[in-house]
Amino acid sequence: MVLGRVISGCGVGLLSTIVPIYQSEISPPNHRGALACAEFTGNIFGYAFSVWTDYFCSFIDSDLAWRIPLFIQCVIGAFLAAGTLIMPESPRWLIDTDKDDEGLRILADLHGGDLDDPIAKAEYREIKDKVIMERESGEGRSYAMMWQRYKQRVLLAMSSQAFAQLNGINVISYYAPKVFEEAGWLGRQAILMTGINAIIYLLSTLPPWYLVDRWGRRPILLSGAIVMAVALCFTGYFIYLDRPYTPNAVVVCVIVFNAAFGYSWGPIPWLYPPEIMPLSVRAKGVSISTATNWAFNTLVGEITPYLQEVIQWRLYFMHGFFCLCSFILVYFLYPETKGVPLEEMDAVFGETDKLPSIALSSAAANERTSFLPESGSAYPPKPHSRASSRNNSGSGQGWLSRLFRRNDESRKDVGSEYEPLHVDEEHEEDAYADDMSLRRMDEGRTRFKVAEDDDDNDDREEDEDDVGGLRWLAVRISDGAGIWDW
Repeated sequence: MVLGRVISGCGVGLLSTIVPIYQSEISPPNHRGALACAEFTGNIFGYAFSVWTDYFCSFIDSDLAWRIPLFIQCVIGAFLAAGTLIMPESPRWLIDTDKDDEGLRILADLHGGDLDDPIAKAEYREIKDKVIMERESGEGRSYAMMWQRYKQRVLLAMSSQAFAQLNGINVISYYAPKVFEEAGWLGRQAILMTGINAIIYLLSTLPPWYLVDRWGRRPILLSGAIVMAVALCFTGYFIYLDRPYTPNAVVVCVIVFNAAFGYSWGPIPWLYPPEIMPLSVRAKGVSISTATNWAFNTLVGEITPYLQEVIQWRLYFMHGFFCLCSFILVYFLYPETKGVPLEEMDAVFGETDKLPSIALSSAAANERTSFLPESGSAYPPKPHSRASSRNNSGSGQGWLSRLFRRNDESRKDVGSEYEPLHVDEEHEEDAYADDMSLRRMDEGRTRFKVAEDDDDNDDREEDEDDVGGLRWLAVRISDGAGIWDW
C-alpha cells in the first residue's frame, strides 16, 4: 500500500507539472485561458466522482469499500496512459530541440492541417526567432540562471500556487466531512453534504471557460479572493455562534467558498506559471511552482486537524486573512497576460530592453526562414524603445518597489488589455529575405553592417549615433533598392 502510494504520488507530481506546460504550449493566445480552465474542470470532475464513489461505497460492509475506489483509479490511470500514446509532442519543444520539420507540421495540424497556413508559419517564425535569440545570448538554462534573470516571474509563479493552498481550499476538500460535523451534520450525512458541495464546485469551474479570455486573469483572481474571504469568515462566525441554524448556514458558506475558488484560484494558478515563464526555463519554472503547490498542500493538510482542535472556528478567519493577502498581492504585483503570445511575454514584464544585442549569423538567419514564405506575416514585432522601457519598468528601482508604486498611469497600464506589437508592413516582406549581420560597437555608438554578395558587389554601410538609447538599423535590401530604417 505504501509503495503504491509512493508510485502514485510520483505520477501525480509529474502530471501536475507537465500538463499545464503542454496545454499552454499548444493553445492559441486568445483561447489559452479557456483551454486551461477546461482542463481544470476535468480535474474537479475527477474529485467530484471520487467523493460520490466514496459515498456509495460507504454502504458496503467489507473491504470492497476501499478496494473499489482504488481499482477505479487504476482504470482511469490506464486510459490516461493510453491516451498519451496518440498525443502530439509540444511544437515549441520540438523547435527548441531543432526538430523544425516536425514542429512546423504540428503547428499546421493545430491550425487545420495546412502546411501553407500563414498563421501556422507566422507562429513557427515567432517561436524560432525566440529560440535563436536565447541561444545567441549565450545564457544557460540552469536554475541559478533562471533565478538570477527571472526572479520576479519565479516568485509570482510560486506565490500563485502557494496562495491557492493558503486560501483554504484543502480545509474544505480534505476535511469537508469534519467541517460539516463541526456544524452539526453527522456520519453519512456529512459525506452526502460533501458530495453536494463537490457538484457545486464542479459547476463553478464552467464560467471561467467564457470569462478568463474576456475579463482577464487579474479580475477573476481579485473577485474570487474577496468572495472566498467573506465566505470563510462567515463560516467561522456561524460555527462560533453554534445556533440551530448553524448547520445550514455553514453548508451555504462552504458552497459559496468552493464556488468562488472553482471559478478563480482553482484554475488560474495552473494557467499563470507556464504563461509567464520563458521557453528556455519554462519546465524548470513550472516545476518549482508545482512543487510549491504540493509543499503548501502538505503543510495545510498536516496542520489542519491540529488547528481545528486548538483554535477551532478561528481557523477559518485565518484562511480568510490569507485570501485578503492574495487580493493585495494580485492587485499590486500580477501583470495581466490575457491574449499575450508566450514569445512576447517579455514585453509584459518590461524586459525587452534587457536582451543583449545579438549578431545573427547567415546560418541562423537561414535557419529561421527555411520553412517560411517570402511574405504574409506581421512578425517580428518592433522592439520597445529604451525610453518607453524605462517608463514601463522604472529603471533604477527594484521590481518590488516599482510594482508597489501606485499612480494613475501605472494602474491603467497594468489593467489594460495587451495589444500585440506592430511592424511596418511596407518592409515586412523584404525583412525575411535579407541575410543580415549585426555588429555591436563601442559604448554610446552602434554600427550595423549588412553585407550581401551580388553581381555588383555593392556593399553599403551606415553609422548612426545611439543618442538617448535609440538605435538605428540600416539594412541593405537584396535587390539593391536601397536602405530602409527600422
